[in-house]
Amino acid sequence: MSAPLDVPGSTLEAQPESVLEGASGKAIQGRSLGRIAWNRLKRDKVAMAGALVVLFLILVAIFAPLVVKLLGHPPLEYHEEMIDPVTQFPKGGSGISSDFLFGVEPQTGRDLFSRVVYGSRISLMIAFFATLLSVLIGTVMGIVAGYFGGWVDYLISRLMDVFLAFPLLVFALALVGVLAQFEQQLGVKGDTLRIGLLIFVIGFFNWPYIGRIIRGQTLSLREREFVDAARSLGARGPYILFREILPNLIAPILIYSTLLIPTNVLFEAALSFLGVGVQAPTPTWGGLISQAVKYYTVPHFMFFPGMAIFITVLAFNLFGDGLRDALDPKSSR
Repeated sequence: MSAPLDVPGSTLEAQPESVLEGASGKAIQGRSLGRIAWNRLKRDKVAMAGALVVLFLILVAIFAPLVVKLLGHPPLEYHEEMIDPVTQFPKGGSGISSDFLFGVEPQTGRDLFSRVVYGSRISLMIAFFATLLSVLIGTVMGIVAGYFGGWVDYLISRLMDVFLAFPLLVFALALVGVLAQFEQQLGVKGDTLRIGLLIFVIGFFNWPYIGRIIRGQTLSLREREFVDAARSLGARGPYILFREILPNLIAPILIYSTLLIPTNVLFEAALSFLGVGVQAPTPTWGGLISQAVKYYTVPHFMFFPGMAIFITVLAFNLFGDGLRDALDPKSSR
């Protein structure tokens, strides 16, 4: 057997990927799945526009006091001078001016811009925390049902069917009378109890939707090679569930969360419109629309909170669709 030739200046040895050069002479760098998804998302201009609007709405909700201080008036401050004493409607039809960007409410003269801005805090907070509760419960129940199967899967699946058939709106309406008596007995004041109840009702009864998605994904993942390898190394069920399978479910969890938030915004607005949400004078988008119904001849009173709901739901849906296409390109084919 002859010895290998020793050729001076030879480059026969394989080079690592980090130093390989392309045709342009630039080093070729490996990209993670997250970076690939981010590059896809950046190319989707509609999704990025939705993301910017979502970010803007969140910042407005967080810094609502500062926004109102700069551009409006306190949301509970009355301005009788802006109201016609005969008709009780805003002077000039709506009262829109440089001091009142969205005009004023009939009868009270409160700044509608400030009330819409402060209403975003209630609506978005309830939607975000209700979504978080639904995602936590649905993920745990779905991954347990999909991985263990058998009677565990059967029991959780039937529980999902019960929750999906539950008349949630009727249940929320029924809670109003009970909650009113409970507040009187305990002497509870403010909106904390009612906000907490709305978050619980919306979040707790909506978990089966994401639970079914996670269950279906888990049924597929549990048959993959990396799960078999973990079992062969002696890994137990909890380790496989939360260290092997759960990281592969991040994409569907994120996608469904962004699509569930606007649904919860609409649901909270519907409950407030029916009078079972946060009570006046605390502003909410649904409550403002409910108050505006009897003032149908003053369209600006309903238009601005309605547009706030429309823009929020549209932005979240556009961003959610783009995020789904970026994280799961096969779904867009």
